[in-house]
Amino acid sequence: MEEPDPDKLKGPGGLTLRQIHEQVKLSTARDQLDRTLNNSTETVGRWQRFVRYFRKKRLVKS
Repeated sequence: MEEPDPDKLKGPGGLTLRQIHEQVKLSTARDQLDRTLNNSTETVGRWQRFVRYFRKKRLVKS
């Protein structure tokens, strides 16, 4: 049984399967880069939130 050539099979929108594969690779790389840039900002950890909560609570009681 012959394997169909991915360059000749057409997918949605008339693109070949190879073109679809390349587009998915590019969009995945772009999304991953965007995700790493967004995560590079300093985030407040659980411990820091915990400490701030109790400091505020202690200041309110005083």
